[in-house]
Amino acid sequence: MPNSYPSTVTVGIGALSIEEVVAVARYGAKVEISQEALEGIASTRDRVEELAQDPTPVYGISTGFGALARRHIPEEMRAQLQLSLVRSHAAGTGPEVETEVIRALMLLRLSTLCTGRTGVRPVVAETYAAVLNANIHPVVREYGSLGCSGDLAPLAHCALALLGEGEVRVDGGDITPAGEALAAAGIEPLQLREKEGLALINGTDGMLGQLCLAITDLRELAKTADIATAMTVEGLLGTLVVFADDLQQLRPHPGQADAAANILTVAEGSAILDAAREEFKKNQVQDAYSVRCAPQVAGGFRDTLAHTALVAERELAAAVDNPVVAKDGRVVSNGNFHGAPVAYALDFLAIVVADLASISERRTDRFLDTARNRGLNAFLADDPGVDSGHMIAQYAQAGIVSELKRLATPSSADSIPSSAMQEDHVSMGWSGARKLRKAVDGLQRVLAIEILTAARAIDMREGEPAKGTSAVIAALRKTVQGPGTDRYLSPEIEETVRLVKEGALVAAVEEVVGSLR
Repeated sequence: MPNSYPSTVTVGIGALSIEEVVAVARYGAKVEISQEALEGIASTRDRVEELAQDPTPVYGISTGFGALARRHIPEEMRAQLQLSLVRSHAAGTGPEVETEVIRALMLLRLSTLCTGRTGVRPVVAETYAAVLNANIHPVVREYGSLGCSGDLAPLAHCALALLGEGEVRVDGGDITPAGEALAAAGIEPLQLREKEGLALINGTDGMLGQLCLAITDLRELAKTADIATAMTVEGLLGTLVVFADDLQQLRPHPGQADAAANILTVAEGSAILDAAREEFKKNQVQDAYSVRCAPQVAGGFRDTLAHTALVAERELAAAVDNPVVAKDGRVVSNGNFHGAPVAYALDFLAIVVADLASISERRTDRFLDTARNRGLNAFLADDPGVDSGHMIAQYAQAGIVSELKRLATPSSADSIPSSAMQEDHVSMGWSGARKLRKAVDGLQRVLAIEILTAARAIDMREGEPAKGTSAVIAALRKTVQGPGTDRYLSPEIEETVRLVKEGALVAAVEEVVGSLR
């Protein structure tokens, strides 16, 4: 686990941070519940017990759900009501969802339980934490959430496991019955009571967890994009003049200034650019948009990322359930489960991911065309015609970028009514989260290809590269060869993708130039 992440996360009444979510979801941090949270849960449960005895129907406690909310359920059938709810809603289908996503949504459901606003017993929260700490991960399927009334099917699959039913994987092993996994871990299966089944499935936890993971990855990719741009400027013998801070301040978007500063920092002191400066002034005058306007695009990406982080932080502080036990003891049906705010944020990110990848592909393409690459071989080939160089690497980029443009179509603009028109407007936030995960992977691959191509171009130039770009090339050359005759290219692309995903290239640069913005 990286040192920046805690090994144990305390879940209390207040909000978790994005970093805490990632620590548990991605790096396996353990969870503990604060005593304050357990006391709050117990206090709220007393109010639910009171209402359970009330002859007046109370939604979620003594009634059916959704379109069936008008039916009053007698006391002797309420345990069956909660059990039936979880069983019936565990209706996911499709490929399995990734373990880190399952851990994130489980942690966030636990966080809502710990607010004390859901009306469950302390044992429900304690069992949830125990399952998470035992690395018991319910099998969650791709489809089953409309991003409204919570991420119903994904959360229901998790709830089902707490009851000792359904399928799980333990420590990433084979699929096994949940009951066997709980028994092996010494965890007693839950017996649900009033309100508890509903509280376990009614939240935005799946889409929020994926938003937190995406924000973390995209923060790293913002730096990676700036590094790639700096390498391209150097490899194409461009100019750094346009990245001057005073020019950025004329248009004071904070992300733009950060991106420009990073590009300057990485490319500063390049002997290659110094040698080409006068010729550039005389014959080139200015770089193409994909190079010159990189801070504007990468800056807009950063600012959108900052906005979505604000949305995530607000949602992390939320108690998302329906009905909710208000602080004055009222049990009130509400609409806080609607995923619209999170869904919009997910869609915003898919749009800027597609555009950042698009501008990266355009920069890469400039290296391959002799009319635009300023003296380099066609396609950066060793012997053009005999060799094809990086011709098809750009094809791979183009294919990914085309896919990213399709993934940028907002899920939140769609809605399909459900539950006999009781749930007649939904957010589709889960769908937005799923396509964003694919988009993040695509951006990582596109930037990796630009870096691989730019490194090859720089190696083909005369002169000493900048300290920052040299660090990238040195890190790359440990496992990826430099220019030469054609060879099996796919493994080199995949290795560069690995270095991007692991943050190794950003780390290499920051080791020699200091922290990037």
